[in-house]
Amino acid sequence: MSNNVSFGFKKVAQNVKSKLVGEVFSSVAGKYDMMNDLMSFGVHRLWKDKLVQEAFLKDGMKIVDMAGGTGDIAFRLYKKLYNYYKDYEIIVADFNKEMLGAGKNRFIDKNIIDSNIKWEVEDGENTSFKNDEFDLYTIAYGIRNFANIEGGLKEAYRILKPGGQFLCLEFSSVDNNFLKKFYDFYSFNVIPKIGEVVTNDRASYQYFVESIRMFPKPEEFTEMIRKIGFKQARCENLTGGITTLYVAYK
Repeated sequence: MSNNVSFGFKKVAQNVKSKLVGEVFSSVAGKYDMMNDLMSFGVHRLWKDKLVQEAFLKDGMKIVDMAGGTGDIAFRLYKKLYNYYKDYEIIVADFNKEMLGAGKNRFIDKNIIDSNIKWEVEDGENTSFKNDEFDLYTIAYGIRNFANIEGGLKEAYRILKPGGQFLCLEFSSVDNNFLKKFYDFYSFNVIPKIGEVVTNDRASYQYFVESIRMFPKPEEFTEMIRKIGFKQARCENLTGGITTLYVAYK
């Protein structure tokens, strides 16, 4: 019998959450990037730049960008790798084929046709990848959508090479009282309305803001990462704690 997990503020079976999350991202895939810009006033770009700045890049490396969807992280990694290295492989993995389709189209629109970049439908909690396959595992704003977050971390650990780097961005809890009041008001009153106007889908963005509140606090999530077996796990709050960067090594 499946354990109940959070889908926003609701409790659902794990297999039901996977289905519901899939429906959410299928619904918003076409305007996902536009919504990110609108919701964050473009600041999400700086957060993703920060993640890529933390990446230890080298020649001949193999990278998986899990829940990579529209290719935001992959594009940044590609720009850095292409300028300095010729031997690399980036796999953009996502459970949702519509999100991957949006990512592929985005790269084509930028005239990027590179055989070193691959797009694969994968379940982040149970991938088809081999043990010890990747030098770098990145995930940005995807892990809270896993039905089993601990299972997703275990899978990340399994497919990373010894010494491989784990980089994760996830929305977080705001500690500053003034900022928290504004953030809560904006999250619950403005973001769903923007989603309704831009994508004709208020419910999906209501889920997004609820799922952020249900995600573990940065210290809790860092401890989860350590318990899986990762070393040197640390977290860094960005923009007053609106988002957090997690760094660890296998």
